[in-house]
Amino acid sequence: MKTLKTAPKIILLGLTALLNSSCAQQSAVKSSQENQQQALEGNELVAKNNRQVKAYAKFVPIREDDFAWENDLVAFRMYGPSSLATPTKAASGIDCWLKRVDYSVIDKWYDNYQQKVSYHTDWGEGHDPYHTGTSRGTGGTAIWIDDMPYPAGTFIASRIIDNNPEKVVFELDYIWQTKLGEISETKHISLALGSQLFEVTSSFLLNGQPAKNLSIAIGVATHDEAAKVSRDKNSGWIAAWEYIKGYHLGTGVVVKPEDIDSIVHRPSTKKDESHIWLISHTNENGKLHYAAGYGWERAKQITSLQQWQQYLTNYSIN
Repeated sequence: MKTLKTAPKIILLGLTALLNSSCAQQSAVKSSQENQQQALEGNELVAKNNRQVKAYAKFVPIREDDFAWENDLVAFRMYGPSSLATPTKAASGIDCWLKRVDYSVIDKWYDNYQQKVSYHTDWGEGHDPYHTGTSRGTGGTAIWIDDMPYPAGTFIASRIIDNNPEKVVFELDYIWQTKLGEISETKHISLALGSQLFEVTSSFLLNGQPAKNLSIAIGVATHDEAAKVSRDKNSGWIAAWEYIKGYHLGTGVVVKPEDIDSIVHRPSTKKDESHIWLISHTNENGKLHYAAGYGWERAKQITSLQQWQQYLTNYSIN
């Protein structure tokens, strides 16, 4: 009889514990959501007073020495010297930050990051669902030797040349070893208002000397072939079109048609190794000029594959 009397009490205590645990979990989740909302609201008040439509670049040591840049249409970042993104540090691919507002967001998104409000969630301005890892991302380069890419690791130094609101200009330096010897690359990058693409003049040295006629591959990641690839050698471009988090994204590279040696689409079962490659070469002074960037459907500037292809075809590279 004692057992029969105490059993309901045990069950009741168990149910009470479960309810308390559930309430505690709900309270913790609610508290976390409230903290994020407070951080966003506080940040939003600052943002409303400082919303500027501008080209902008910034070295960001608060995360992993990122270097980020943007204009009114697009935003990008590169991993820096302290990045732990990969064991090999072959992380010189270009990451797309998908924005859908015309004002500057870099400072705000990094401020939110410090307050544990993720830029991987779209809070109304855009987000970062694009995966780069060790891939070339959108327009990263590699030395092309024996039909294989040899990419750099993270940049070792950066310089902002001009942070003009109409056009930002900066440089990133890389050094790495290949079968040919030591390669140095300085990327001179510019991004003007109104453009979906940034422009790059890469200067290459091989063992300290200008790398004349060096074979260079410019890559666009296809994310394990989730992306549909296209190309137009006569117009000088390669492109990918993929569906990410509910919206389409077009990425691509443009060069002068006469600078294209070949175009190689190379799927792979290894993570981050599937790409479409535009193979080109350096000039007499070891330089190569190209443009790269993206168009995101949700930003309402580029809303179809055909429109993206037409944009790349019409793009006039300087």
